[in-house]
Amino acid sequence: MKVGIDLIHFATADYYLGLDTFAAEKQIDVEKYTIGIGQEKMSIAPPDEDVVSLAAKAAAPILEQISREEISAILFATETGVDQSKSAGAFLHGLLGLSNRCRVVEFKHACYAGAAALQMATTMVRANPNENILVIAADIAKYDIDTSGEATQGCGAVAMLVTENPRIIAIEPGSGYYTNDVMDFWRPNHRTTALVDGKYSTKVYLNSLKHAWEHFTEQTKRNFNDIDYFCYHIPFTKMAEKAHKTLAKKVGVKLTQADFEKQTLPSQAYNRIIGNSYSASLFVGFISLLDNVRDNIEGKRVSFFSYGSGCVAEFFTGIMQTGYQSVLMTQQQQDNISQRKPLSYAAYLDFYHQADVNPDNIIYQKTNKGPYRLVGIEDYKRYYEKV
Repeated sequence: MKVGIDLIHFATADYYLGLDTFAAEKQIDVEKYTIGIGQEKMSIAPPDEDVVSLAAKAAAPILEQISREEISAILFATETGVDQSKSAGAFLHGLLGLSNRCRVVEFKHACYAGAAALQMATTMVRANPNENILVIAADIAKYDIDTSGEATQGCGAVAMLVTENPRIIAIEPGSGYYTNDVMDFWRPNHRTTALVDGKYSTKVYLNSLKHAWEHFTEQTKRNFNDIDYFCYHIPFTKMAEKAHKTLAKKVGVKLTQADFEKQTLPSQAYNRIIGNSYSASLFVGFISLLDNVRDNIEGKRVSFFSYGSGCVAEFFTGIMQTGYQSVLMTQQQQDNISQRKPLSYAAYLDFYHQADVNPDNIIYQKTNKGPYRLVGIEDYKRYYEKV
C-alpha cells in the first residue's frame, strides 16, 4: 500500500521585516545575516494572526479540492499553541467548518512535532485506507529583542492531506530516530519567547543527524547515493548547508559543488525569505523543493531530516509520484510570499509588543489581510472569523 502526501500547501503572514532594515537598526553589517546565516527576510505575524489562522489559511486551498466530510482527523503540530488544554486543531476544526465525525489532537516536541504528526497519519491510513487525514504544522518563531535569535524569527503553516495512493509523495516505511534529553532550546510556561543556547543547539542538531542516519541505514538498508534530494529542518538556511556537508563527510561521499547545489539548494529558497517556522520549517523546505527544482523529479527519492530541540530527531524518505506537478499550488504560494508588505523596524516592534500581551479581554484591530483572523479574546476565550 502506498501512503503519503496527496496535497500540500503552505501559508505565511502578510508582513515581513527585511534583514537589511533589521541590520541598519542594529548598526550591523547585513552580510552577517545574508551570508553568515543565509537569511534575507522574516515573516512577521500581526497581533490578529496566530497558528490557528495561519493553519486555516494553509488548509483552505486543499479543502476547496475535496469534500470537507472526508477529513477524518486533524493532527496539529505546533510549539506555539494557543491553549494549554484545548488543541489548536479544535479551534481550526470549527473555523473550517469540518464534519463532527473527525478526531483532533495537538502534537508538541519543538520543531520535530510536524514529522511526528506525518508519521502518525501514515500509520493511521495504513491501518484504515478510508482515512483522509489533515496534518498541520504551524508555528510563530519569536525571541527576545536584542538577542542572537531575533534575526532568525519567522512564521508559517503547512497543511498536508495524507491518504492512500497519494499524488505527490509516498512515504516509505522505515526511518531512523534518536532522542537525548538536552537543554539547547526551551520555553517555560510563563514565557512567550523561547530561550536558546545557539552554539550548543547546532552541535546537538548535527550529532542527532549522525545518530538518526545510522539508525536509518540499519532499518532500511538504504544509503546516501539512494537519495536524490535532501530536505532538512531549517532554523536558518546555513544550518541545512552544515547538515548536508556533515552527512556527506560521515558517509565518505565527496560532493562536487554542483552535486551539493542540486541536492539541497531548491529546498532552501523559501526559508531564506520567510525565516524559521519551527515545526513547519522542514515541510516549507519540501514545498520549496517542489516549487523551485528545475527537473521533473517523478520517481526520485527525497529524504527528510527533522530535528526538535530538546531533543528528538528522525530521518525518513519518500518517493515522488507520477504526475505530482499537476496538483502543486506553486503560484498561490509564491503570490503569498511576493504580496507581503514590508515593515519598518518601529512597526515590527509595535506588532511584537502587542502580540506579547495575553489579555483576558481584547478586540484586535484588523491588520491581518488573510482570509482568517483572530478577532479577539473575551474572558480568556479566543474568537476567530472567516473574513
